[in-house]
Formats: sequence, structure tokens, C-alpha cells
Amino acid sequence: MTSPVWHPFTQHGLNEPIPHVVRAEGALLHLADGGTLIDCISSWWVTTHGHCHPRIAAAIADQAGRLDQLIFAGYTHEPAEHVARELIAMAPHAPDQPELTHVFYSDSGSTAVEVALKMALGYWHNRALDGLGEARSRILVLEHGYHGDTIGAMSIGERGVYNAAWTPLLFDVGTIPFPAPGNERVCLDALDAACAQKPAAFIVEPLILGAGGMLLYSPDVLAEMAAICRRHDVLFIADEVMTGWGRTGTLFACEQAGVVPDIMAVAKGITGGAIPLAATLATAPVFDAHRSTDRARLFYHSSSYTANAIACAAAVANLAIWRDEDVRGRIALLADGIAQRLGKLAQHPAFANARQLGTIAAIDLIAPDTGYLSDLAPRLRAFFLERGLLLRPLGNTIYLLPPYCVDADQLDSIFAALVAAGSQFGVKP
Repeated sequence: MTSPVWHPFTQHGLNEPIPHVVRAEGALLHLADGGTLIDCISSWWVTTHGHCHPRIAAAIADQAGRLDQLIFAGYTHEPAEHVARELIAMAPHAPDQPELTHVFYSDSGSTAVEVALKMALGYWHNRALDGLGEARSRILVLEHGYHGDTIGAMSIGERGVYNAAWTPLLFDVGTIPFPAPGNERVCLDALDAACAQKPAAFIVEPLILGAGGMLLYSPDVLAEMAAICRRHDVLFIADEVMTGWGRTGTLFACEQAGVVPDIMAVAKGITGGAIPLAATLATAPVFDAHRSTDRARLFYHSSSYTANAIACAAAVANLAIWRDEDVRGRIALLADGIAQRLGKLAQHPAFANARQLGTIAAIDLIAPDTGYLSDLAPRLRAFFLERGLLLRPLGNTIYLLPPYCVDADQLDSIFAALVAAGSQFGVKP
């Protein structure tokens, strides 16, 4: 029987197989046909400690029996209060920069980014009402960026075939060149010039661009970006949706640059990947610009499931795991294991540009047709699926972003499959 389900990022006209997953545990997905897959990309970058972690599952079950959902407009509950307090404590800190002091909940990375954009524009709008300057609305973005698939998030991301149909809905932005090695000064000078024109905000994925091809840039560049924004009084927004929760080797990527953003979006791993939840953190000036006795100046944003109690309980359990267990030690061990194997893979003649940041690794397959719409990526997906791996290459870029529970034997299996893929699909020397 044909399924009525319409899957994301899936061209159903190609009739590609869609595996039916019935159970998950740790790094493994169990299929209806009895097979298993190693989840090499944390099911779209969300699963941190492993699937169905007992502590998180127990917290969800317990909360579901006490308080499942509550309107969050004018009401609150302890799981949301608890998570907010811990998020503020765990957020990046620096002695010479304002702290992140307030948490606004939403339900996905895209919505967390939308909230960040609305906070930034609301900040400047309300300051203008107070006679503290002109309202600002222009957003600066980094070339090749990706921030989600809602309208605002698409507007500030790279334009291409994946959002061409919705171009009439997207707003204009200022694009700063990506700081590729050797191009850092061009990027920073362009940002400095653009900030002099008094935009509202500059948003970046700190240290690594995810869907844009796992492109890396240095902490020094990130620090200078933030400094330029501070110098010109431009809000600096960090999209830590993918980079947060240890993926880059630190809890948040901004820590490596000593940067405290004015606004920071987090999602994905906030619940360990078990259930949707997101948050947008802001400094006191951003919050205070919206705080007033005038009801017309309240922050007009919400969703029905804002700060869902069950999702917040999962986040409480996730934060407890970070506090009680040696998660950072597991991350360091996993990063070392990936580095050793990636270094060997980099010697393969079919691969180039091996790169790694924390537990994120990527390498480019040298192949005849590597465009985003070529058939290389689906052929690679099928190849890895046959070998028991869930991998979704970005064109010819094969990347790993596994949960922290992946063990050495599983890593060996993953890299053996990568070697085999290079031999089968790569350009022969």
C-alpha cells in the first residue's frame, strides 16, 4: 500500500526506498525488516547521548503523567523555569561582555532563529520609540549560511534551488563573504564596512557552516566578527542550533572565541534529541527594550506549544546528564577516534579537504559530477544504506556527526564504508 506520508527533502517521484525504523537504542536504529543502521548523523544532528536515553525517557514518562501542556502566555511551570536558569548558567560568559540573561522558548531551530530576528528588529523599533536613534531593519548574513526553512530563516540563508520557489516571499539581506582560508581579511573588512551603515544585526553559524558544506573558519575570525559588531553597535546573533551541545568540542562554539552574543538560538540537542524544543537567549538590553507598561510593546511571538512541559522535562534530564556525567570526556574520546581514522582516510586518492571540528568531520569525494542536484548524493545514500549506515552526503561532501555513544567498532565500520565509497565512486587516479 502506498504511504500517504510526504517526507521532507525527499523526491517521491524517484521511488527511492524509505526504511521503516521501529526501535532505536544508543547509536543504532532497528528496522522493520530486522536490519540495523548506525546513525552517523544523529538523525539530523539532534541526538547527543544516544537514542532513547533511559534518564531522558524516564523524565518524559514522569512529566507526561503530571503536567503535559500549559499555555505559556502569562503562566509558567517548574521544568521551564529550571531549564531557563541552567541555560543562563551554561551559556557563554566573558568578563567584558554583557551576559545572556533571558530565555524565550520555541519548538525548532527555525523558530528559534525567527525569534532572534524578531527580537533584533523589535529592539531597534522600541529604541526608536524611546528617542534613542532610528529604527533599523537590515540583517547581515554570512555567505553559504543556513538557518532553517521558515520564511525568515530562508531569507537569511543561502539562495538556491532549495528555496527558489519562494523567492517572492524572502526579504533582502546584506551578504558578507565567507572567511575561507586566505580570505579572512576580505570577510572582516566587508563586515566592518557593512556595519558602518547601521544594520540591525549580523547572524552567523559560529565556527562551522552546516548545510552549506561543513565549512570551517577560525575562532579568531569569530571573535573579530563580534568585536566589529560591538564597535558599530550592531546586534550579534549566534545560531548555535547545530553547533551547540558539544558538537564542536565545547558546549557552545562561541566559547572557543570568547564571544557572548547579544542573542543566541539553541535547539536540536537541548533535549538530547528526544523531543522538539528550542530557546532563544538574549541579553538584558534586548529584553529591556521590550519591557514596558505599554502593552503595544510586548514581544508578539508565540506558538501553541511554547515551553511544552514534557519537552522541558526532557531538557531538565539532558542538562542533568551534562552536569552529572563526563559528557565532555566522551566527546574528547570520540573526537580523537574520528581524527585518527579521518587522517588515514585523507590519504585515499579519491578524497580531498578532510576537516574536523570536535565530533563533526567532513571530507570531499573527488567525483565527475558533484553538483547539489547530481545523482551522486542519492547513490551514496543507497550505498551506505546497504552497509548499515545512515548517512546523508551534501553533494560530494560526506560528513559525520554521530551521537557521543558511538563506539570504536562502529567507527571502524563507518570509515571502512567511506573507504569503499571512495574506491567505487571516486575519480580513479
